[in-house]
This record gives sequence, structure tokens and C-alpha cells, in this order.
Amino acid sequence: MVGTEEERLAEPISPLIHLRYTVSQPVMAAFMAGGVAGAVSRTVVSPLERLKILYQVQSVGREEYKMSVGKGLAKMWREEGWRGLMRGNGANCLRIVPYSAVQFGSYNFYKRFVESSPGADLSPLRRLVCGAAAGITSVATTYPLDIVRTRLSIQSASFAVLGEAQRKALPGMWATMVTMYKTEGGFRALYRGFVPTIAGVAPYASTSDSLASTVADSHPQVGLNFMTYESVRKYFTPEGEKNPSAVRKLAAGAVSGAVAQTCTYPLDVLRRRFQINTMSGIGYRYKSIWDAVSIIVSQEGYRGLYKGIVPNLLKVAPSMASSWLSFEMTRDFLVGLREENA
Repeated sequence: MVGTEEERLAEPISPLIHLRYTVSQPVMAAFMAGGVAGAVSRTVVSPLERLKILYQVQSVGREEYKMSVGKGLAKMWREEGWRGLMRGNGANCLRIVPYSAVQFGSYNFYKRFVESSPGADLSPLRRLVCGAAAGITSVATTYPLDIVRTRLSIQSASFAVLGEAQRKALPGMWATMVTMYKTEGGFRALYRGFVPTIAGVAPYASTSDSLASTVADSHPQVGLNFMTYESVRKYFTPEGEKNPSAVRKLAAGAVSGAVAQTCTYPLDVLRRRFQINTMSGIGYRYKSIWDAVSIIVSQEGYRGLYKGIVPNLLKVAPSMASSWLSFEMTRDFLVGLREENA
């Protein structure tokens, strides 16, 4: 029997077993689960996300979408059908998969440098720092896709300044990116609005530990999100148990997302405005962040910095909840493959 055992151990590992072992590693599992979580969450709330963007880019004199959330969704459906509700979601999913994967994976990577011991709990401040770093990393790698997603969301909207011909001539994702590069300033055009974006991502990401993936969308926001999620998750975990139930995880994700996004929302409005700053027909021509803030406040009041907050909050619960749940389920499944290999 000893010889048989030795022969078995000497046999080469099959590619399938090697693959299962690779994806079951904690960092790789978090990376892949983050991508799944991002795609799921973005698709679930795509209609609300697009409506939020249309609200955000409306300034004085542009009131085609000055209506309730229900009427806004009905308007998109009536004018553009199902494709209108999902406009830009393809680019968003293409962006959010690597964005979320990089965010979750890098968060787990950065944690290694501040943990007192492997697997040790982090203080809120250290979560904030790791989450912010993860948010900046993910935004920097995928930002061009985000600005293209914004342009695609607006192109077919019934804004009078766009004109009927412009709304019907809808270039695809890559064509939009190439056009921006050629006509709006080259590489810098693809990163317009990057500064307010990273200013908003960091706090958001730090609100959660497992979320190293969704943010959805800015750094301080990311940091705040990681930090809040872990604190709420602990509160929702029954005494004597290691993890909360799926419902409690959903609630923790929703709470952390709402807190983070509300705190950093004005930065998201600035990001969208700058992303279309040079867009033909609807550009704002802001000279700087402070110039944009002063113009928005003087012309639209402080409420202008929170345009679209209602659909944004409405999408937080389903977005963050589905993101956290799909992330943890996918991660647990992948990590479980390691135990099966043992």
C-alpha cells in the first residue's frame, strides 16, 4: 500500500486540479468574486443608474427630465423601450467587472501590509486607508470606460440641445472612445473628471472589508464603504456566530452603501458634469472644480449638488445588497474548492 500511495503522490497534478487550487486562493477568489459582484449589481440597477446620470447633468434651462423617478423611468421606456433602460449597461459591466475585481482583490492585498497578524481584524482607520487605496487603484485602471458609459447614457436622451439627428446617430462604445481621443484632447479627454472621482471613491471603499469590489465608483467613498460595512456586519452578526445570515449581509451592504454614497454624492455630480464638459451640444465648459461648484451653487443652489440623489438612494439597497451577497457567495464557493482539493 505504501508503494501505491507513493506512486499516487508522484503523479502529475491535472490542469483542472491546478486551476481549482489557483482560483481557491484567498486573493484570487476575492478578485474573481469582485468581478461577478460588480456585474450583477450594475445590471440589477441599470435603469436607475441611467436616470440618475440624466438628472445629474441637467442644469438651468435643461428640464426635460425634471420629474419623479417613476415618470422618468416611464419616459425612458416610452421613448427608447427596453434598450433605453439598459443604455450604457454593456460598457458599465465591461468596466465594473475589472473595476470590482481590482477593488476587492487590491483591498485584500493592501490589508496584508497593515494587519498585525494574518486574518486579524483591522481598525476603522486602517480599513479606511486600505479601502481608499483599493478604490484609487480600481478607478485608475478603468476610468476611460466610465466616462464612455456616461456619454452613452446621454447620447439617446431627449435633451433638446442634442437635436434629433445627434440622438439617432449613436456610436458604440469603442467609437465613442476613439472620437473623444481624436477630438477632445487625446489621452487627457479619457480621464476628464478623474480628480473628483478619486476624491469620492476613497471614503466609499473604506466602508467595507469584503466589498473590496463594488464601489462602485469613487475612493473616499470606497474607503468609507469598507469601514462602514465591516462595522455594520459585526453588529448584525449574532453572538457566538462567525458570519451573519444572507439577509443580514444584504442589510449591512445596503446601509454601508447608503451612508458612503450620501456623504460623497456632490463629488459624483461633479464627476458626471466634467465627463461631458466638452461634449458637443451639452458641455458645461467648467474651468476647474471650484469653478464648477461656484457655478452650480449660484445657478442651481446647493440642491444642484444633489441632483439625482433620490434614484441613487433607491438603487443603493438592491445594488449593494446584491453586490455583497453575490461577492460572498462566489468567494465562499471558490475558497471551498481548496478544501475539496485537500
